[in-house]
Amino acid sequence: MRREGQPVIVGLGEVLWDLLPRGKQFGGAPANFAYHANTLGAKGYVVSCVGADALGDEILKRLDALGLRRDYVAVDAAHATGTVSVTLDAAGCPTYVIHENVAWDFLRPGPALLSLAAAADAVCFGSLAQRSAVSRATIRDFLAATGPDCLRIFDINLRQRYFDADTIAASLSRATVLKLNDEELPVVAELLSIAGGEEEILGELCLRFNLRLIALTKGAGGAMLFTPGRCSVQPGLPVEVADAVGAGDAFTAALAMGMLAGLDLDVIGAHANRLARYVCSQHGATPPMPPELLRFSA
Repeated sequence: MRREGQPVIVGLGEVLWDLLPRGKQFGGAPANFAYHANTLGAKGYVVSCVGADALGDEILKRLDALGLRRDYVAVDAAHATGTVSVTLDAAGCPTYVIHENVAWDFLRPGPALLSLAAAADAVCFGSLAQRSAVSRATIRDFLAATGPDCLRIFDINLRQRYFDADTIAASLSRATVLKLNDEELPVVAELLSIAGGEEEILGELCLRFNLRLIALTKGAGGAMLFTPGRCSVQPGLPVEVADAVGAGDAFTAALAMGMLAGLDLDVIGAHANRLARYVCSQHGATPPMPPELLRFSA
């Protein structure tokens, strides 16, 4: 697949404040994804919902400051803006407490969202925003309205107890690309009753759900891009970790942009790896990006 011009890329789901030990940071995996896709040259859109409160106002201003389009971020007067309490271990890896019944749990459908879906070249969604029936239905309607060539990336993001076998299987059936990490892979395999080694599990997932590609990230161990006909392995890159929040979202954005440009898997994987490493070296999920990381190179 090779797309000409500036692609329309959508982060669909939660937008929130990560309440980190040093203060709050803008976050939510779909919003982080849209930011990094935007820096790489896409038209990045966030589809989500915030509360009619000070934290919601701050998110809207933050989206403006990041250069993200927020036409599809609704404001819900009945529910508070989402927050997540985040703690970091000695290696900088995050643990989350995700607060419930917040605005992004009540993302409503509408004609404008369906029009955006029809125009999208890629959309990234996860399991967390499907924890409520309202947002789950909206996400599935959005995915159904995308075109046949749209990359529908299920960045699984297993969090706390907010997932089950039915949600994962239903999401995979709507996706063309799966992104997950090496801690999530055995959980998914168990839930879906898939046995075998790493590549056997990935192969069965591709076969069962007709996936074009699976991206498996392994933290310091690097990453793997797996297709039914090829496997591209990227080694881990040394980095002094500030925090790992948002690194996976940066990887997914590079994956989407590389696939839309029709680049070789090795080129895509190497650049996604470099982008994720840089985000790990910075505080927060949406740091300013150095110019050398804004273009793909072999």
